[in-house]
Amino acid sequence: MPDLSEFPITRRWPARHPDRIQLYSLATPNGVKVSIMLEETGLAYEPHRVDITRGESHTPGFLALNPNGKIPALIDPDGPGGRPLALFESGAILLYLADKTGRFIPADPVGRWEAIQWVFFQMASVGPMFGQLGFFHKFAGKEIEDPRPRQRYVDESRRLLGVLDGRLDGRTWLLGDDYSIADIATLGWVNNLITFYEARELVGYDDFIHVDAWLQRGLARPAVQRGLEVPAGE
Repeated sequence: MPDLSEFPITRRWPARHPDRIQLYSLATPNGVKVSIMLEETGLAYEPHRVDITRGESHTPGFLALNPNGKIPALIDPDGPGGRPLALFESGAILLYLADKTGRFIPADPVGRWEAIQWVFFQMASVGPMFGQLGFFHKFAGKEIEDPRPRQRYVDESRRLLGVLDGRLDGRTWLLGDDYSIADIATLGWVNNLITFYEARELVGYDDFIHVDAWLQRGLARPAVQRGLEVPAGE
């Protein structure tokens, strides 16, 4: 049985099944990327709920795993060479799990880099811009009287939806016929924009018919449905 005692995080969130991947996360748009990927691949994992609203991601144990204090993070007890591997950053974790399983990323170099560029597009653009829109539309930012900050993120979110819509015109998934980590990285953010952030009308989401068709295809996948609920609330 693997020994994970070298990782301080296991003292706060003990591993009941140390032979499984240990996932430290919350069901946020970034967190569900990894839980969806784990559900899609069928890898055995043990989820631990990290309540970011209570500052749990900034406790010493968590920071020892991810010094940036953000979810998700994981420990794979069967990492490269059979040694435990700790990872943070959702994009890096998606790439690692894709390489570990040989799934949801093309084997040919051209397709592989095409998938990676769309994962980076989500990481660099979709996530940050949609997240800022949520802050200014639903959370503390809505108290700011100056309308320009919110409008900046409305306009940029709408532009990014246009980029996605153009890409998905004539394609089933972001890479074409094959579902990949590019879709897994992005589905939760688009879904969150129109549900939790309540920004459907604000960004004119219904104008982007190809995005919505893609989202509905993604949400119909059983592994996506399961992954969106992990870790379960207390």
